[in-house]
Amino acid sequence: MIVVEPHGFCSGVARAVATAEQVLERNPGVPVFCLNEIVHNQQVVERLRARGMIFVRRVEDVPEGALLLLSAHGVAPAVKVKAAARGLRVVDAVCPFVSKVHAEVRNFARAGVAVICIGHRNHEEVIGVVGEAPEAVRVVESAAEVEALVLNPTAAGVGVVTQTTLGASQVDEVMAALLRRWPELKTPQSTDVCYATRNRQRAVQLLAGCCQRVLVLGSANSSNSLRLVECSQAEGTPSFLISDLRDLEGLNWDAIECVGITSGASTPEEFLNRVVQKLRDQQGFAGPEIMTAVDEHSPSFRLPDLEEK
Repeated sequence: MIVVEPHGFCSGVARAVATAEQVLERNPGVPVFCLNEIVHNQQVVERLRARGMIFVRRVEDVPEGALLLLSAHGVAPAVKVKAAARGLRVVDAVCPFVSKVHAEVRNFARAGVAVICIGHRNHEEVIGVVGEAPEAVRVVESAAEVEALVLNPTAAGVGVVTQTTLGASQVDEVMAALLRRWPELKTPQSTDVCYATRNRQRAVQLLAGCCQRVLVLGSANSSNSLRLVECSQAEGTPSFLISDLRDLEGLNWDAIECVGITSGASTPEEFLNRVVQKLRDQQGFAGPEIMTAVDEHSPSFRLPDLEEK
């Protein structure tokens, strides 16, 4: 059994979860609402729900004047306007890397540039990014969609931003198609795909070459976890998303002598420890051996202002 490093929480997720925990601690007995899941992980969400956090899908579902936490994925400005109109006390736990993409869209839009966002159009992060300038932003999920794009012919150029949790190969393919159509494409000064996404994808590629099966621990709605499964499968190694301990029971372990384990950027370490223990107890695997595939230097993010606005 091999556990690859790096895995698990990125700095943005750690910041969002710590923010949620501190908001709960500072407001004992007070209803604390969170718009959407704070991060895309069922263990984190259930732990916070058990402590009293109330998860909602719409600002309108929060009582006027209540305390509202915004998730790591960010929201459109219109959402914050709605929250203000209801007198909500808001703490924003958006990941700084997502905030960077929002700022890039605003800068492009102010300059009259047509913006293309590479990403999954129904993902909360992308919905929030598009909301910065809905009239200027178009979302593409594939190179094929690039060919069908129709942009404002009077725009002062074409710019591109990217969802932070995409796979490198997906981004590269779409970028190549964009550059074929718009050779003068304007790009951010640094990549939008965050360091943790890139590092975990590279790590799982190396892990896949060392074992017969890869387990990616994460929830089904976690974009970065799904990309890890895809990266491992692309290396020719059978790979599975494990969202719950029960998922292990549906796998055939015959002839599997070495299993590799990683976890998505929103998956808590305690879940990995439980998976490792179950593989020891029920399948007889030894270890785990720790494989350091990428030397990661995580940025340190300060918590947001916990004085609600």
